[in-house]
Amino acid sequence: MRRLVFISLLFSGALHAQGLKSYQQTIPNSTVSFDLIAIPAGNFVLGSPEKQVGRQADEGPQKKVQVDAFWMGKTEVTYDEYQLFFEESRDPEPKPPKEGPDAVTRPSPPYIDFTLGMGKVGGFPANSMQQYAAIMYCKWLYAKTGIFYRLPTEIEWEYACKAGADIPADKLADYAWFQGNSNEKYHQVGLKKPNAWGLHDMLGNVSEWVLDHFDSNPITRNESPVFLDKYADAVVRGGNFQDPANLVRSNARLAADPVWNRRDPQIPKSIWWNADAPFVGFRIMRPAKQPTATEISVFFEKYLN
Repeated sequence: MRRLVFISLLFSGALHAQGLKSYQQTIPNSTVSFDLIAIPAGNFVLGSPEKQVGRQADEGPQKKVQVDAFWMGKTEVTYDEYQLFFEESRDPEPKPPKEGPDAVTRPSPPYIDFTLGMGKVGGFPANSMQQYAAIMYCKWLYAKTGIFYRLPTEIEWEYACKAGADIPADKLADYAWFQGNSNEKYHQVGLKKPNAWGLHDMLGNVSEWVLDHFDSNPITRNESPVFLDKYADAVVRGGNFQDPANLVRSNARLAADPVWNRRDPQIPKSIWWNADAPFVGFRIMRPAKQPTATEISVFFEKYLN
């Protein structure tokens, strides 16, 4: 029963999904806001063709998938947003909505500068957090706004990234920061062209956490989000500023690697940060239909406990 509730939460919105409008969300008790783009329902071909440059075996075989409408963050979550979650002195502990999740835990202090010296204001993507921290941010945002936000599934992310058609390889530099044009650093969000649905930096800049954990089985992959535990093989998508062009594709998948946190001096190592992954960030989505408080509690219990 709990699994059925969880799956219905992830993919709720059918028959309620049409007519969504893009909007701007201000984080309460702040002047910080972010934009959500309405993504229409439709179907698309999941995965990559066998002859695509850079293709890996876990990207196929291709199959047609139906997707309900949802909202997707226009850009990656920025430090301007993430710092409100991190800094209790600037943002008092939020109170969860009635019958919602328990109080929100905050990240531990970072032990090195994860910003590559660029600072935490001005629209730079938040980075170096583990998937656990990205999901906890979503829980905090729910507590602040009363609206359920989460990480997208791999299906939702790939559908939103492709936006009807892949970006041609010879146009990649117009849309993405990658090894060929990034000068070895990430950049402020929204400087490159958006895709056909108005989403910036889906490719390149920082790779983005999704809800799934890695499943290389081409038969079962993406039938429903794969969950192992909060430490094992969570997936990032889209490539990043360090990657060559053949890894900056809508179909490229990468599982989390312990080497991303090899410099962490703590014992045990942090569940919040990846000290050696300045190339990892995230963006959020919102289902078309708000789940119930019980469904939301089931979701956060599954991914955070």
